[in-house]
Amino acid sequence: MADPGTVVVRVEHPVPDYETWKREGFDRDPLGRGRSGVHRHRVLRRGDAPSLVAVELEFANRAAAESFATALHDMWDGVRDRFEWHDGLPEAQIFELTDVHEY
Repeated sequence: MADPGTVVVRVEHPVPDYETWKREGFDRDPLGRGRSGVHRHRVLRRGDAPSLVAVELEFANRAAAESFATALHDMWDGVRDRFEWHDGLPEAQIFELTDVHEY
């Protein structure tokens, strides 16, 4: 479980084919999540729109999260056409976790 103080980079974007995106994009880990400071990730799909994915990446500090968000943007710029992002690139939003409780 994440601790308060964890910094989360959250991204939502459409993918034309989830299985292809997951296998050829996300699972290949082109930016090296582990060595970049990611200590946990979550991939979510929207139930009523399964081509919309959200990815949450957890970091121990803001500097690592900001650096990774910049690297994501640079990478997305290079694959814009491949993933059909004609209306603009995804946005990496940075959040600070302030409260966690399990039920």
